Amino acid sequence: MASLSCSADQLAPFFGPNTTDAAAAAEYICNQFTVVSNKFIDTGYAVDTTYLLFSAYLVFSMQLGFAMLCAGSVRAKNTMNIMLTNVLDAAAGGLFYYLFGFAFAFGGPSNGFIGKHLFGLKELPSSSFDYSNFLYQWAFAIAAAGITSGSIAERTQFVAYLIYSSFLTGFVYPVVSHWFWSGDGWASATNINKLLFGSGVIDFAGSGVVHMVGGIAGFYGALIEGPRIGRFDRSGRSVALRGHSASLVVLGTFLLWFGWYGFNPGSFNKILNPYNSGNYYGQWSAVGRTAVTTTLAGCTAALTTLFGKRILSGHWNVTDVCNGLLGGFAAITAGCSVVEPWAAIVCGFVAAVVLIGCNILGEKFKFDDPLEAAQLHGGCGAWGVIFTALFATEKYVNEVYPIPGKSGRPYGLFMGGGGRLLAAHVIQILVTFGWVSATMGPLFFVLHKLKLLRISAEDEMAGMDLTRHGGFAYVYHDEDDSHKNGKIEPAGSS
Repeated sequence: MASLSCSADQLAPFFGPNTTDAAAAAEYICNQFTVVSNKFIDTGYAVDTTYLLFSAYLVFSMQLGFAMLCAGSVRAKNTMNIMLTNVLDAAAGGLFYYLFGFAFAFGGPSNGFIGKHLFGLKELPSSSFDYSNFLYQWAFAIAAAGITSGSIAERTQFVAYLIYSSFLTGFVYPVVSHWFWSGDGWASATNINKLLFGSGVIDFAGSGVVHMVGGIAGFYGALIEGPRIGRFDRSGRSVALRGHSASLVVLGTFLLWFGWYGFNPGSFNKILNPYNSGNYYGQWSAVGRTAVTTTLAGCTAALTTLFGKRILSGHWNVTDVCNGLLGGFAAITAGCSVVEPWAAIVCGFVAAVVLIGCNILGEKFKFDDPLEAAQLHGGCGAWGVIFTALFATEKYVNEVYPIPGKSGRPYGLFMGGGGRLLAAHVIQILVTFGWVSATMGPLFFVLHKLKLLRISAEDEMAGMDLTRHGGFAYVYHDEDDSHKNGKIEPAGSS
């Protein structure tokens, strides 16, 4: 926020000849202006910080959504296990993102590949970052880890969760976020001195940075582990291993929907930013528009999935609709701030088609992902990156990603902006896939070779709640439990 300026030398001549000491009076008045100006500046920082903290709380609440969605999507015998992994993602991710992740992602000045300052938040707060920035970015990092945990559910050793979650949040994800979000990143849209193809990558809230990273990591985990026992019969036909609670799936989906209003609109990081001072239109309007595009993409994807799956399977399936909704959200995340609301409807429609297509391919190649996380976040995330390069509007791109003293920044191909943004986004998809493949793929392979990845067949059949966590998540007490357990108390006992 610009400060109010006042000069005693300029103000003194306006006092009349009867003023005893015009210079002192002018200096006093200017000092009061300075106090008021500083109060406005303080208020601006407070408003923006409060906005970012509230957004961080919303994004963190998505962990509860992930937990409910995962719990409902697995069989009852593995409920405690999947819930514990969601808690682990947040806890381990918090420590490793504090120690290394935030520094690797945003620790500038640095090179284009990886950050090299702010380890352990040593230099916070600063003019560039405050503690609220760390909290917000940590919530994003653990979201990526949560995506991966869904792909490898119901068959993965607990130690493998510890290792992959720490590695993903502490190193793999931060490097990608540095490339595309840091001011020093080699492909960042905010690195105005070295813009890739004169554009940089516009991945506003992370269709590629968050969703593709988590989805691709989950793809390699599920691929190396192999399908769950019973997922495909001896002839290779798909056998549905349905989750035990559609209620938890719906609850988790609504919680994720709610949290996405911090995920996407919150990625502005601040709200008190007028595009033209004294006007009703400013960044607060862009925040509202981003919430609208997010909503429309998810709604369209949900309805498209509803009717698409009805045609293919003959059923109105609530779980499929929930996944379609989330696929629309994952896709719109990249371009939510720079596209028109009508374009978000296109985004959601295609995202649903992509998700259905990826699921068909997954079954054909005997790929087993209990939550469809790799298909949903990886496939729909990749579509969202391409979608942004096609439909980003000139006006919104220049407002959200301004270059001081310049205009004519590349925007969407279908909106008349040429192909440079599309070229940058194709590069993003390729390097993201390559980086995650080169890091998470070998990690899961080594864990597999060391027999630290998959549980035994006996444990998998019995369920990990019983064999690894001391009992089932749900306990039922029937009147004749004692007879079932072979324990009959004497009739006259007291």
